Order: sequence, then C-alpha cells, then structure tokens
Amino acid sequence: MAVDHTHAPMLEALVDYHRNGRLSFTPPGHKQARGADPAVREALGDAVFLGDVLASGGLDDRLMRGRVLDRAEVLMADAVHADHTFFTTCGSSLSVKAAMLAVAGPHEKLLIGRDAHKSVASGLVLSGIEPVWVDPRWDAERHLAHPPSADDFERAFAAHPDAKGALITSPTPYGACADLRAVAEVCHRRGLPLIVDEAWGAHLPFHPDLPSWAMDAGADICVTSIHKMGSGLEQGSVFHLRGDLVPAALLKMRADLLGTTSPSVLIFAGLDGWRRQMALRGEELMGGALELAGRVRAAIEEIDGLHVNDRADFCGPELADDFDPLPVVIDVTGLGITGYRAADWLREHRKVDAHLTDHRRIGAQLTHGDDEETADELLSALKDLAAAAPELTGGPQVDVPDPAGLRMEQAMLPRDAFFGPTEDVPVGEAAGRIAAEIITPYPPGIPAVLPGERLSEPVLRYLTTGLAAGMNLPDPSDAELNTVRVVADAG
Repeated sequence: MAVDHTHAPMLEALVDYHRNGRLSFTPPGHKQARGADPAVREALGDAVFLGDVLASGGLDDRLMRGRVLDRAEVLMADAVHADHTFFTTCGSSLSVKAAMLAVAGPHEKLLIGRDAHKSVASGLVLSGIEPVWVDPRWDAERHLAHPPSADDFERAFAAHPDAKGALITSPTPYGACADLRAVAEVCHRRGLPLIVDEAWGAHLPFHPDLPSWAMDAGADICVTSIHKMGSGLEQGSVFHLRGDLVPAALLKMRADLLGTTSPSVLIFAGLDGWRRQMALRGEELMGGALELAGRVRAAIEEIDGLHVNDRADFCGPELADDFDPLPVVIDVTGLGITGYRAADWLREHRKVDAHLTDHRRIGAQLTHGDDEETADELLSALKDLAAAAPELTGGPQVDVPDPAGLRMEQAMLPRDAFFGPTEDVPVGEAAGRIAAEIITPYPPGIPAVLPGERLSEPVLRYLTTGLAAGMNLPDPSDAELNTVRVVADAG
C-alpha cells in the first residue's frame, strides 16, 4: 500500500458514514444520540455520540473489507519506523500485557526493571510469568528511580540464562530515559526480544532534539500511550513491532485474549488523527513545545523555593542516560512542603491540576497543546503557591527508605500469591509476611508492593506515612491501610 500521511482512514470513514446517511440497527443503543439522556447530551455534546459507531458492521462492513483499521495501522507503523502497529482502545495497560504474553509464558522468566508500571505487575499475575527483577539506578539524594542500564541487564541475563527476554520502562513518568540501543544489543546478542514500555514517549519520534524512541533504538515491541504525551483520547494506545523475534500473528493473538470485541471508533479515530497531525507537522509542533518548556523551566527556576529537575539532576554515571524536558518536574522541598500538599493547594486555590505528585515533587506536563496562555497560568499559580507555602508547612512527612530498604525479596510468583489462600493482618504485624496484593502510589503508578514480595518494615512505614501525608493508594484491599492482604500461613 502506498503511504500517504495526508490521509486518516478512520476519520475519513467516519465522515463517509454520516455522509451516506447510514441507518443502524446495531449497537450502540443510543442510536447516534437519539436515545441518550437529554442531560447527558447537553453535557457531552452530540458529537461524542455521532462518532460512536460500531467498528465492524458500521464504520466498515461486517467482514472489514474496507480495511479501514488495517490502513490506519499501516500508516502509524510507517510514521514511527515499525514493521507492524496494532491499535487498542484499552490503554497501554492492555498493550504491555499483550507484549509480555507474546514473549514469555507461565513459569517462564522475563527480566523486568523494578520501576515498571502497575500494569506490568498485573500482567505477571494474569500470566504466571516469573519476574527476574532488574534494579533501577537509584538516586539516593533525590529518592528517585531511573531505568536500569545495559550492564544491569547483562548481569541479569548471566544469572538467568533461561530468561525469554526483557522489559524496560523508558521514558519514566519523570522524563528519565534509558540507553535503549545498548539494552537492545544485550538482548539481541542472545537472540531474545526487548519490550519497551514507552507509554510516556508517544512524541519522541517527531523531533530530533528529543531522546531516541524504541523502534529506532532496535527494540522489538514498543508500547505507547497516545493519550499521555500525544493528542489522542484517554485509553488510546498502540503497540509497535519490529523484526522477527516475535511473530506479528502471535502478538495479535495474545492481544485478542485481552482486548474488547467492542472497540471505540472514537478512540481509533483519535489515534489516526494524531498520527496524521504528527506525520505532517510533528517537528514544528514539538519544536514549539520544546521552546515553551525551556522558557517555563527558566521562569520556574526564578521562583524562590522551587527547583526544576533538569538534565544535570537526572543524567550522569549511575543515573539516567537521557532526558525529556517536557514532563516539567518541580522539586518543592525548598518551600518546606510535600508534593501532595502543593498539588492539593494548586487544585483548590488556583484550579490548576498537577500530574505527577510524590513526597517532594509535582509534575507540570507540557505538550504541543500548551501555549503562552496556559504557561502563564501555570507560572502565576506557582508564584502564588510559593507565597502561600509558609501557611502549608508542618504537615505529615513521608518516611522514604534508602534504595536498599525499598527492595524486598520476591518469595513467591505474583500469580501464586495473588490467587492463593490469603488473610488480612494488621499493618503493624505485616512485616515478614508475603504480600498477596498490589500497593501502588499513584501517580506515577509504580508499585511499592507486589504480590509474592516479602513485606519489610521500611516499605510499610513509607506507605503508612505517605498515606497520612496525602499519597494516593488506589489499589489495596483496605484503603486506609490498617490491614494488609498477605498469603495465609500454612496450617
């Protein structure tokens, strides 16, 4: 098929659907907004419902003979130098699970950076894969994890030569990047595939001043969230494939196990339109975003008490290999407050929502959708935060362990611990027991506790003090963390 990036097959098919005046006796039951509740129509607008049509037997015919989705995926693959691309409307949480299932099976080993997202942990529970954890490079001064190095993966493969491949997260939500080319070479010397969770890197292929992206660095599977740093709708994700270490048919089969049979055409169209936008204007748009980020970073640095983490903070020996400046990560320790308190104040008093929050930082994510007006609003709000900070000090503090204290023994397979007999014990009695649940500070969504890990006092203290200070823990069975779900004692 000739590649012409001026086309957007999903969007064009949607326009044709309405131009042809199709009358549907299929789902969705709102029938192009006619059956939707009037209050919902008023709040959402009819455009949402008009774009919500059946993919097979609606946008395309029942046998998908128009190849609308196929053509959109081919164009996306070409835009990022992949051999194959697959769209999903279930977010990168599905995409990364499909990738894992295509590389390893139950009781087979997969090397995984321990800074992986919760979706990877969920994939371990569902698949029965045995994780071989590769420790991130820890910045003990800033209490921050950066992706593991190629040497870290080399040592892990030497210790576990039966591993089926590796998975690394790059960029991290903080913008720290790995040397993906070197990690891919470590895998490929053994004839094994590399999966890159590049959920935060949808924009990377479109400007030369941004870090390299997975497909150009030699990765075999790359998972990307278009809704994070791109302009797709929430849940819009793609996974790319390159090379022959993972068969395309196998990857698609694994994805079909997890995906919905009722995909959202709205989300598909958002993915397709974003690809066209980036293929035609990506360098211009990302160049503007980078210039804006540079000005915003410099202006924030002038605000007393605030420091913007930059390349000098994140990159260097035993730290990250590269750096994306668009996730503007702001250290608020100079104000004497936590990132949680800073984010809450910005939302309540200035109607500004920060993204990433932790015990000492907030993240102000910039994309090509920002401009001078939004940047000025952010800067004004941060100046007001700095002025208000003296009234916000003195709240609960988070007891963050040193890097060694954060790592716990993987005593059981995540799947066995999660699905086996469990009991709830008081958090004060949980140290030494094997966790049977995931506990994840969110965002950024990197689990502090995984099923099968032997709980330690430093990690439990980090979570309980974090919760008191405003940490969001959406997944433990006891939301107040008075108890923890653990593997039941035998006998």
